[in-house]
Amino acid sequence: MKIYTKTGDQGNTSLFGGTRVPKHHIRIETYGTVDELNSWIGLLRDQGTGIQGNILLRIQDRLFTMGAVLATDPEKAVLKNGKSRLDIAGISDQDITGLEKEIDLMNEDLPPMTHFILPGGHPAVSYCHITRCVCRRAERMATQLNEYQTVDPGILQYLNRLSDYLFVLARKLSQSLQAEEIKWIPEKGTSE
Repeated sequence: MKIYTKTGDQGNTSLFGGTRVPKHHIRIETYGTVDELNSWIGLLRDQGTGIQGNILLRIQDRLFTMGAVLATDPEKAVLKNGKSRLDIAGISDQDITGLEKEIDLMNEDLPPMTHFILPGGHPAVSYCHITRCVCRRAERMATQLNEYQTVDPGILQYLNRLSDYLFVLARKLSQSLQAEEIKWIPEKGTSE
């Protein structure tokens, strides 16, 4: 398989199914952001903290699946006989509840939140917060795409839950690495 095809030299690319779209198409932006999120998850997993490594690997697998689903032209995704052109399982309810279980398990050992928390305290915690922000962007892109072409609801739910997971993971990493969680306390304004 050649890495370069030259078919995108004029600023267009193909979706699964053959439909050509501009490289700035909202569908391309969406799965491109999911791909970026997957790379950030990989960087987070490579931090060597020993926390949630297997879960992060599973998340990367699910994000690859999500990217494949998003890269498929929905009008050509199903053949006339009702079978999918893309022979992979999408995002399932079990994928979403799996994230929820991990959130609940991590949250059990964390002190209650009383304030917003400023990102930082340790490089691994900061990477986790950056990853969470990229996840939120992927979610925004997917919801925008959903306004024009229906996106599998499991994708929208998974991205929403994943950002929650990453927030709790950042807190868990702070605890494990003994990094200080700095509370955000708004400055009081003056009425002068």
